[in-house]
Amino acid sequence: MGFTTGFLGGVTLTSGILYLTIAMHNQNRMQQAALLRQQRQVLADFYEPKKPEPEPLPRVVPVGLVEMAKDRWNRSLEESVATIYNTDWRKVREDAEDRASAIAERIRQQTK
Repeated sequence: MGFTTGFLGGVTLTSGILYLTIAMHNQNRMQQAALLRQQRQVLADFYEPKKPEPEPLPRVVPVGLVEMAKDRWNRSLEESVATIYNTDWRKVREDAEDRASAIAERIRQQTK
């Protein structure tokens, strides 16, 4: 092997190793940069949460006669249930017993 062949072989080997080392280093740096960006985004989302999206506007639909009747029926039904729920049934029973006693007493007095 001559001087030129050895020199070119050495330069080729050295430049190939240098190229592969630099390429590997570059890939590692790009991977680290991507990981750092991802971690920064996670931390930013944790400390500075995104503003909530505004709620969608309700859709306005013209109300027909049937819907108005349904609404009126539901309203009256709700009022009836609320009345039944809020009634003091013990007092109603006592009043009914008092009225029945009064009627029975009147009947006894009329028969005497």
